[in-house]
Amino acid sequence: MNKQQLAISRIVLSACLCAPATGLAGGSSDLTLWYLQPAADNHPMEQALPIGNGRLGALIFGAPERERINVNESSLWTGGENPSGDYATMGAYQVLGNVYVSLSGHTHVTDYRRDLNLADGVAHVSYRANGVKFERQFFCSHPAQVLVAQFTASGRGAYTGNITLADARRSILRAGANQISSVGSSNPEATGWLDSGAAYEWQLRVLHTGGKVFLVEGADLNELRFEGCDSLTLLIGARTDYVFDYARHYHGEAPHDLVTADIAGAASKSFSKLKSGHVRDYRDLFDRVTADFGKSRDAQTVLPTDLRKLEAFRIVDPGLAALQFQYGRYLLMSCSRPGGLPANLQGLWNDNNDPPWHSDYHANINIQMNYWPAEVANLPECHTPLFDLVTSQLPAWRKATAAAPEFRTADGRLARRGFAIRTSHNISGGMGWRWDNTANAWYCQHFWEHYAFGQDLEFLRTVAYPVMKETCEFWEDHLKALPDGKLVVPKAWSPEHGPEEDGVSYSQEIVWDLFNNYVQAADALGVDPEYRDKILALRDRLATPGIGSWGQLLEWMHEQHNPQSPELDTPNDHHRHTSHLFAVYPGRQISVSGTPALAAAAKVVLDARGIDPASDVREWSFAWRLALYARLHDPENAYNMLRHFFADRNSSPNLFGLHPPVQLDGDFGVTAGIAELLLQSQSGEIELLPALPREWPTGQITGLRARGGYEVGIAWKNGRLTSATIKNVSGNGQCRVRYGGVLRELTVAAGKTMELYADLQ
Repeated sequence: MNKQQLAISRIVLSACLCAPATGLAGGSSDLTLWYLQPAADNHPMEQALPIGNGRLGALIFGAPERERINVNESSLWTGGENPSGDYATMGAYQVLGNVYVSLSGHTHVTDYRRDLNLADGVAHVSYRANGVKFERQFFCSHPAQVLVAQFTASGRGAYTGNITLADARRSILRAGANQISSVGSSNPEATGWLDSGAAYEWQLRVLHTGGKVFLVEGADLNELRFEGCDSLTLLIGARTDYVFDYARHYHGEAPHDLVTADIAGAASKSFSKLKSGHVRDYRDLFDRVTADFGKSRDAQTVLPTDLRKLEAFRIVDPGLAALQFQYGRYLLMSCSRPGGLPANLQGLWNDNNDPPWHSDYHANINIQMNYWPAEVANLPECHTPLFDLVTSQLPAWRKATAAAPEFRTADGRLARRGFAIRTSHNISGGMGWRWDNTANAWYCQHFWEHYAFGQDLEFLRTVAYPVMKETCEFWEDHLKALPDGKLVVPKAWSPEHGPEEDGVSYSQEIVWDLFNNYVQAADALGVDPEYRDKILALRDRLATPGIGSWGQLLEWMHEQHNPQSPELDTPNDHHRHTSHLFAVYPGRQISVSGTPALAAAAKVVLDARGIDPASDVREWSFAWRLALYARLHDPENAYNMLRHFFADRNSSPNLFGLHPPVQLDGDFGVTAGIAELLLQSQSGEIELLPALPREWPTGQITGLRARGGYEVGIAWKNGRLTSATIKNVSGNGQCRVRYGGVLRELTVAAGKTMELYADLQ
């Protein structure tokens, strides 16, 4: 925090301490992001508050005189199959546009507050103007499939102003007395056309009590006027014709009827019923996990979130750490629900039609990190959009791979089985930038982990196993045998770093992980014994990472001595990526107990990569390193990574990760990394508090999931376990639980919970 920020912090702290505690919207500050000023129009992704139902989302700005609601629908994309692989023509995620609510006479206000309450998924704005208290509530309802915004006041007839729908492209506008529709066409000759061929529509309906609402004549059909209203309720619905079907070119039925039904259904319910339905659905997911990492100081909790975040970089703030943990869960729930698309680089939120890195799906760390918390943080259904997208893209990816000269086999033939993925892809079969050869196997890890945590054999049999087997077949065809018989991935790359060579550690580790998981999948299903044994034999022939001259885990097969990049393989290499530590996390090939020498070498690398602000270490880098240090049982360095995430250069006032610019993988990665500090289960044991930071001496967490089908609660005091609960949700009833040097083998009947105390007694 610089001197100016510290001075502002002290002024705000003094004001907050003197202010009354009553009348603040949004509930408990333990689960609330709150601010004393609106979001700036020119910093939407850094300051506005996100709401979403998995498919439909918005950024809320909260300006009294002109509310801005930036609206997104996750399937609104440009681009198509893009066989050239040219990143520039791959397409990008788009924004629908903005809804503005302009209010006369709300320029000078007092008692302003803007917040987002994670306890119920509702954003609020409140202030006083002209002797009247004004309040707003915003949420995206998953049951109703609409965005709902309510404007109320303490006085009757207090609302007079205008509502404008500003579409982000030249779409066809239609309007009535209290409704505006914007329609994009699949016809390239029409306005609102997208080169993806997508048809889309969004509708705004305004309900009111008191006063009147009417269409403004001569305003291009995009503006409504309201006068003397007691309250306003805005309903916003949006859809495209996107479907997960390559055979239909990802286009289904025109969205008009569905959007119209969404709006009509919501309009038939009262605001209170819409809100209660939203909260009930939301809490069914969110309330599965509670987190308490200890009490923060009053001087911290009284600060608004933008200032508190900066203080947390300097002084331990357990409450903000718990809030950040839950915020990652909130964001995943809000941008990834069954039936919709998975979280992209910006989750769901986007303020322009030329977003950074196309707001695409980056397959060399970013989309994977988005889903690291899904299983352990008890949101498994939020993982399913990733599987839906991947399986829907396979026909296009197979075709592109079969035509790629990069994937000729040893006999000179083009690829015959399986698929590969370029570093980036869209939602319509298109890919861009360079090939990330083993991204196919990394995607398979997510399919396996969904089974490993939930033990759903039907999912494994029908969804995961076919993709895993096909990917094994691809690598069976493409591995290269060395003279000593070892197998390597040819011409691989350690993203986004160093030369392209055979046997890069990153790729070796990911293929090892694929083969290892495939063997376990075949065993679980009792199928393909001969092929299972073949893959096991191939796994055991894979070249594994070595240890270099200064004790480091090698990133390439041989230590680098490259005059063009003299820092490679030296302690002076501070690159943002730690790709060759995949085997530590999210993989499980390297561990403190199983491979101590390799684990120590991985830690040498991690320590050397450092956190120098002058380096290119990014917000997601800190999140990955948090999880890596947790797996290496180094809680203090792990906590230091979390602390740096709160730094001004790494996260925004709204707690979005700041690359810069904004991307959300860091938020998801931090949630997963915090879970790794408290619970690990990758080695066949449920390990309690494997890397508890001393900064959180007392606390508790409930609802975390462990592999094997178990749900775990943990409480600790003075840095020591006091109690734990192990619930058998879908496991076989036999589990091993470890705390420190103590290991217990338990039998927990289906649906039952066993309680343990200190030293697992």
